[in-house]
Amino acid sequence: MLLSMTGYGDAHLHTEGVSVSIEIRSVNNRYFKLAVRGNELFSGLESQIEAVTRKHINRGTITINLRIKQDVTADKYRIDTEVLESYIQQIHKLGSKVGITETPHIDSILQLPGVVQENSDSDDEQFNAWPVIEQALKTALEKFDSMRRHEGEATTKDLRENLALIASHLEEIEAKSPDVIAGYRDRMTDRVNKVLEEFDVSVDPATLLREVAIFTDRVNISEEVVRLKSHLGQFENFLTQKESTGRKLDFLTQELFRETNTIGSKANDAEIAKAVVEMKTAIEKIREQVQNIE
Repeated sequence: MLLSMTGYGDAHLHTEGVSVSIEIRSVNNRYFKLAVRGNELFSGLESQIEAVTRKHINRGTITINLRIKQDVTADKYRIDTEVLESYIQQIHKLGSKVGITETPHIDSILQLPGVVQENSDSDDEQFNAWPVIEQALKTALEKFDSMRRHEGEATTKDLRENLALIASHLEEIEAKSPDVIAGYRDRMTDRVNKVLEEFDVSVDPATLLREVAIFTDRVNISEEVVRLKSHLGQFENFLTQKESTGRKLDFLTQELFRETNTIGSKANDAEIAKAVVEMKTAIEKIREQVQNIE
């Protein structure tokens, strides 16, 4: 089963006084690369987030946007009375100096730095929030996997269509190959006969056969055809495996192109050359698709 390396998944969860919102996006990469963006207070959870994510994703550039909000409780914040009194004293002192008798509103003073302080222990908050974060992360990853499977199914269909096209042209080439050798033999025989008639000379038949044999060996593509058929079979086999096999398919795609290119360079025939061009076009489409497979 093929999985696309590009995907998206999200989840939103509110429970136990914690609201978690997660978005997962990914693009192609030969390796696993994870970036977690969100509240700095929970940056210590990146290792746990990566461990859960690696169970679903083998490679790709993955970006996880994490937003966490905790419900406000009565004991969440406290007023530092010493700081508050210091501010009030300074304000009164400054007011007496410049002739201002009005006292600032308390809500304005409470907004000054250090007056209202947050009672929090980041380690405790991370520990308490992790079960909620983990649950939301797994939900987002399930959606993410669903999208990747859907794209993988479409990719598999497209790959099989191109593989069938390559196999069809390969059959044409295999059937045409003997005619190339026979045509060369006939053309050479005709040319030799014309020379014999024109100059009244003789040619050793063994020499003619040797020339044909040399040409036959030079244009023989039977080994390339056999290997290409084998690669096509392996490719189909990898498409049916349970795990995604992007790296293996990438290697096989290179081998498909190499064998096809060799056939094109060895086969001395216009029709075979045309079929090779069509095969290369299909292989290029396969290569583009394979780059997006995990």
